[in-house]
Amino acid sequence: MQTLEFARRRRELIRMMGHGSIAIVPAAHERIRNRDSHYPFRQDSDFHYLSGFPEPDAVLVLVPGRRQAEYILFCRERDPLMETWNGRRAGPEGATREYGADDAFPISDIDDILPGLLENRERVFYTMGNYTEFDQRVIGWVNGLRAQAKSGMHTPEEFVSLEHLLHDMRLYKSKAELTLMRHAAAISVRAHERAMRACRAGMNEAELEAEYLYEFRRHGGVPAYSPIVGGGANSCILHYVENNKPLRDGELVLIDAACEYQCYATDVTRTFPVNGHYTAEQRATYELVLKAQLAAIDKMRAGNHWNRPHEEAIKVLTAGLVKLGLLKGSVSKLIKDETYKKFYMHRTGHWLGLDVHDVGDYKVGDEWRELEPGMVMTAEPGIYITEGTRGVNKRWWNIGVRIEDDVLVTRGEPEVLSAALVKQPDEIEAYMQRTAA
Repeated sequence: MQTLEFARRRRELIRMMGHGSIAIVPAAHERIRNRDSHYPFRQDSDFHYLSGFPEPDAVLVLVPGRRQAEYILFCRERDPLMETWNGRRAGPEGATREYGADDAFPISDIDDILPGLLENRERVFYTMGNYTEFDQRVIGWVNGLRAQAKSGMHTPEEFVSLEHLLHDMRLYKSKAELTLMRHAAAISVRAHERAMRACRAGMNEAELEAEYLYEFRRHGGVPAYSPIVGGGANSCILHYVENNKPLRDGELVLIDAACEYQCYATDVTRTFPVNGHYTAEQRATYELVLKAQLAAIDKMRAGNHWNRPHEEAIKVLTAGLVKLGLLKGSVSKLIKDETYKKFYMHRTGHWLGLDVHDVGDYKVGDEWRELEPGMVMTAEPGIYITEGTRGVNKRWWNIGVRIEDDVLVTRGEPEVLSAALVKQPDEIEAYMQRTAA
C-alpha cells in the first residue's frame, strides 16, 4: 500500500481531532512464545492503519497545526549488531524517508520529547487498556506537566478515547484496502480448493491444515486466525483448533480458514464430505445452511440495518429445521423463544478488515447501525447437530455445517469477495470427484 494512503488517513484523523489536540498511538510489542523464542510479530492494527510502519517498539504522534511537524514517529535506532541478529531496522531516517513521518526520533528519547509535545494541548486522544504499561507512561507524562501548572504550564485537561474516531474510519474500506482484501480472498479461495483436491478418508485433520498454510505462505500471506479443521463430531465444535484427529469415510469436514495479506484479513468457511459425496442428511443440512446464507447476503445492502441479514438467516434456518423434523412447532414462536439456538447458537456475521472481527459499532445509540457502501462483513450461518441431541435421530448426529463468505456492501448488489469458491453441493461433489480422478 502506498504511503499516500496512510497520509490520507492521518489527514482525515487530524481534521476530526482539531487544533489543540494530540494523538498518541503505540505499536505492538514482540511477545515471547517460550524462553527466548518469539511469536511472529504482527503490528497493532490501529498503528498500522495510520503509519504502515512494520516494526515493534514505536510510537506514532499526531499534533494538529504544529508547524514543525504534525506527524512524529518514535522508533528504534539503526544498530548493525542487532540487525545482524534480528533483521533490518528503518531507524528515524528511514521513518521519514520511507514511511512519510514529518519528523522522527529514537524511541529512547521519548521521555524527553513527548512531554514537550503535550504542552499547550487541551485534549489527548489515546485509547486506554490496550497496553497497560504504556498507559502508565502517558498518564505519568501528563501528571508531570500538571505538577508544573503553578509555574504557568498549560496542560491537557481532557483524555478522549481515540478509537471513537479511528474505528469509525476503519469501518469504511478504501479502494486500496479493498484491493488487498480481494487479493487475500483470492488466496483463501485457492487454499480451500487445494484442500478439497487433497482430502481423502484416513488423512489427519492436520494434513489438511498444512495444505492451507502452504497456500497462504507461497502467496505472501499468513493465516488470519488459527485454522479450524473439524471432521465428524469436531465439525460441531465452533472454535475447534486441535486439528489432530483422523478424517473418516462418510463424515463431513468443516474448514474455517482464511488468509491475511499485508495485515488485511479474510474469513472463509466451507463444509464438504471427506469422501466427496454428501449423505442424504448431510446434503439436506448443507442445502438449508446455503439457503440461509444466500438469503442473508441478499440483505447486506445499503440502507438495511446491521441485524437484518441475521434476522433473515434465522427465519430460513428455523423454517427449514421444522421442515426437516428437527424442530417442532410454530416458526414464529420458535424464533421468539430462540429454540433454534439448539442448532444455531452464533450470529450470522461480523465486520471484517484489519482484524478478523474488525472494529466498528454495531449499534448507534439503541438502534442497529445502517449498512453503507464500503463496509465489509461476513455471512456465516450454520447448523450443528451434536451426538446425543435429544429428540434427534442418530442419522443426523455429528453433522456440523457452516458456510462463510466475505461481503462488501456497495451502492447496488452485494459483492461477495470470496465468490470464486464453489459452494453449491453438486459443484463441490463434481469438483472433488474431478480432482480425485
